[in-house]
Amino acid sequence: MNYWLLKTEPDEFSIDDLEKIAPRSERWNGIRNYQARNIIRDEIKIDDLAFIYHSSCKNVGIAGIAKVTRSAYIDEDQFDSNSAYFDIKSNRENPRWYCFDVAFIENFNSIITLKQLKSDLKLLDMVLIKQGRLSIQPVKKKEWDHIITYSN
Repeated sequence: MNYWLLKTEPDEFSIDDLEKIAPRSERWNGIRNYQARNIIRDEIKIDDLAFIYHSSCKNVGIAGIAKVTRSAYIDEDQFDSNSAYFDIKSNRENPRWYCFDVAFIENFNSIITLKQLKSDLKLLDMVLIKQGRLSIQPVKKKEWDHIITYSN
């Protein structure tokens, strides 16, 4: 099993939105970064766990947990000229973008803030702290286990 951190803007889609549709899954789409695309296409697998991270908001941080319920498949929005995620250079013979499905697992009582994570010496090597901007990031098992202690 792998562990991930998935960034989302809560006014667009939040952990609360995912919880409302539970137990159904939701498509995690609209990723238009090649490094994140490669992670989706090559690494994310069914039953992997992911922190849902709220960004571009007042309370930036980890809001809860989701589980991958379907691994990579073609993001159809890239072919839809009416979609915000349309990509004129993509085609069905050689698609550029992929998505996957996630389901709600847990909504934390309070956000684990970026400030908390950055001040934790055990998380200094975490991709979130070092690289920051990537919308889908790997989380090491030891980092996952440590962060989970914040939610208790």
